[in-house]
Amino acid sequence: MLDTRVGGVDFWAINTDAQALGRSKAKGAKVLNIGSSVTRGLGAGGNPEVGRMAAEESRTDIAAMVAGTDLCFVTSGMGGGTGSGAAPVVAEVAMDSGALTIGIVTKPFRFEGKRRMRQAVEAITRLKEHVDTVIVVSNDRLLDIIPDDTPMNRAFAVADDILRQGVVGISDIIIKPGIINVDFADVRSVMSDAGTALMGIGIGSGKTGAEDAAAAAISSPLLDSTIDNASGVVFNISGGEGLSLTDVNRAARLIYDSVEQDANVIFGALIDESLGDSISITVLATGFAPGNDVVGAFVSEKTGYTPSKLNDVREGGLTSNKEVSKRRTKPSYSSSMMDQDEDDYVPPPPPPPPSPSSGDGDKIPDFLRGLKKRR
Repeated sequence: MLDTRVGGVDFWAINTDAQALGRSKAKGAKVLNIGSSVTRGLGAGGNPEVGRMAAEESRTDIAAMVAGTDLCFVTSGMGGGTGSGAAPVVAEVAMDSGALTIGIVTKPFRFEGKRRMRQAVEAITRLKEHVDTVIVVSNDRLLDIIPDDTPMNRAFAVADDILRQGVVGISDIIIKPGIINVDFADVRSVMSDAGTALMGIGIGSGKTGAEDAAAAAISSPLLDSTIDNASGVVFNISGGEGLSLTDVNRAARLIYDSVEQDANVIFGALIDESLGDSISITVLATGFAPGNDVVGAFVSEKTGYTPSKLNDVREGGLTSNKEVSKRRTKPSYSSSMMDQDEDDYVPPPPPPPPSPSSGDGDKIPDFLRGLKKRR
């Protein structure tokens, strides 16, 4: 997120481990070491209760961090101590401040064990009580979009970039001046108290680029559910100078036909010259019936990460968007990112002997992001 220079955003890295916070890769982010009395800066030891107590101890500092925020993204890798324990507290403080609060979190990989998965599920349940909407990303499903020989650090780079695209896709709707503009009130109307959400990103090109991008965004292999029962949808369509009203119409019709008849659909359209003849669509679907076990993540296998982009991942490079354009009444953004504790990390076991296997699960570094409107 920091590497792509998203404009108008304040980033915060939060941790109970002072040493890990100092080594954080989130260079340029503001930092907040929470629970210095509870943990003495030594981390949560994989215990969510310690993470919760640390956040409670630093509640005043967290409140100061999110003060004046209109839109706050809380992203965290669940299953460990700091993320599982502190993220719900940070989200609660953000909501109490009046911010529209969106959680984007992950569950651990299956190989990390039942205890870590149980802690993640319990933490996500608590988080849902303190966010307007939450997106749960399945890390094991990353295996569906990356080659088998992708190095581990590059695989996590893909995961980070997927999260970045999700946050940027939503913020672009509000920040960037476009052909069709959407204001913050529109976005809030769809996402406020919306529960679980699904998000998809698709990219297409050529004569059917708009339809291809829309279809890819709502049928990602990372989605454990469909958007069929969504009662609220926000989507953003971006393209080069050649983006036409016909393109927007075709994409919108495909998405409209995929959700409830009376769904509240908000969309934006903007020109991004860096896309050339490609069209990119980000879809966020909310308002699913209570009780539905919805897990959502981003990016289409077909169009989100092409072989060429995966080659870039192998070489250590991910394509970055241009810096967000500045708008006359541009909201300012504040973002907090939670680093993962060193002692929360569970190294993967040696690979098992070949045998029939199944894979589902998830995991990603912890961090918090929020968006703050300039007044």
